[in-house]
Amino acid sequence: MTALSTSGSAAPRTLVISPNWIGDAVMAQPLLRLLKQQHPERPIDVLAPGWVAPVLRAMPEVDTVLSTPFRHGALQLRERWRFARDLKQRGYANAYVLPNTLKFALIPWFAGIRNRIGYKGESRYGLINVMHHDDPQHPRAMVPFYAALAGAPSAVAPADLPRPALRVSTPQILPVLDKLNLQPGQPLLAFSPGAEFGNAKRWPTSHFAQLANTILADNPEMQIVLLGSGKDHAVCEEVRALAPAARNLAGQTSLDEAVALIAQASAMVSNDSGLLHIASALNRPVIAIYGPTDPDHAPPFSDIARSLSLRIACSPCKQRECPLGHHDCMQKLDSGKVWAELQPMLHFR
Repeated sequence: MTALSTSGSAAPRTLVISPNWIGDAVMAQPLLRLLKQQHPERPIDVLAPGWVAPVLRAMPEVDTVLSTPFRHGALQLRERWRFARDLKQRGYANAYVLPNTLKFALIPWFAGIRNRIGYKGESRYGLINVMHHDDPQHPRAMVPFYAALAGAPSAVAPADLPRPALRVSTPQILPVLDKLNLQPGQPLLAFSPGAEFGNAKRWPTSHFAQLANTILADNPEMQIVLLGSGKDHAVCEEVRALAPAARNLAGQTSLDEAVALIAQASAMVSNDSGLLHIASALNRPVIAIYGPTDPDHAPPFSDIARSLSLRIACSPCKQRECPLGHHDCMQKLDSGKVWAELQPMLHFR
């Protein structure tokens, strides 16, 4: 956890309260770039849960990452007030509250930050005093949704928005490869078979395994790694059981290490997940697989990227489990279709 202290600089600072999801935090990065362009003299601090911090540390616009000391989902009013009193000493001119909850809007209000910018959320009038609105019938894609906060509430986000961009250096990558006994001279392919949202967002493990075996038959030197959190270990183990040459690293790497592996990858195949958006922000070639979620809402931005969706009549249903029980939006997207899109990418690097 980053200790709070009084800023040693006379320049006012900007506070951004990050989304709690890794993918959303990545897609908020263009907002940080716009804020830095508007006030290059202002350091940007980002308040975020610990599991998001490694992504924020890869953003060049971020000066300091402050870890949220609160329990997930808990209001903890007294703790938030005390934390905000410490924040006040850092001298913030503005606060951008990206989560739409009341409890995060309380922090800059408690801290006495004059300009508190965010979207209309749960009972936040007064706490947010520069209020933006989004049309629930026609919601914006995530990048322009966050980026619009850099302008006036009545304005729209610029048409030529910067895309999310993370930076990882070679000295950060090589120790991770060495630790995991991966060869820097051999091609590396990353799969992300998990999805925090629920089973409906997961391409079948048998399809991932078929794809891995097809790739290895054509490219026997390929190193295939399965990435995810500890919650994804069992799903990745199902893939490894059917494709034994794939390495199941889910839950065995920190997020910093996973970011380094993705930065080294020749390409990534992923469900709609946080790791997908990390790969996109690192400008890796990406195959993004969508079923119950809308591929236009949070697409990848890599120079080389393909969003695959069958767009069947019942999707996007946006449900955690298939309400019809057949999961056709994922089951019928077979590995051959994905391989046809991925194969040209593997010759890119």
